[in-house]
Order: sequence, then structure tokens, then C-alpha cells
Amino acid sequence: MAQLVVRNLEEDVKARLRVLAAEHGHSMEEEVRAILRQAVEERPRLPGLGTRIAARFAHSGLRDDEPIPELRGENVRPVQFD
Repeated sequence: MAQLVVRNLEEDVKARLRVLAAEHGHSMEEEVRAILRQAVEERPRLPGLGTRIAARFAHSGLRDDEPIPELRGENVRPVQFD
């Protein structure tokens, strides 16, 4: 097992650790181990922004077999806000 020494820990942090340990029925050492385990546990990765956007709009708009409409030569018209 590895050992870890933490220097220059503020007294208020140590006091709060002591309180947390007492609340959980642990020694301060076991409380710190539990906190460190929780901090480094693997979490499921969320899909990236591009993947989420693609999934949201997957069932709207163009399909794979549809051509993209050509817009060249179209007149640009200003938007009308009524």
C-alpha cells in the first residue's frame, strides 16, 4: 500500500475532516481514503457536443439518400417580422 504525506494543511480543513470522520464513524485517515477514492473513481463519459447535436437533429431535415437542394441564383429576401 502507498503512503501519502500532506504538508501545510490548514487547521480549519483538518477540523472539518475530523467532524466528517466522526459523522461517518470513521477515523480521519479512513475518511481521507474515502474522499480520495471518490475523487478518482471513473465516471461514465458523456458524449461530446457534436454527437449530442447530431442525435437531436437526426430525424429532421435531409436524409442520406436526399440531395442537398441547390440555392445558387436564388434572390435574397429580407426577413419579415410581423
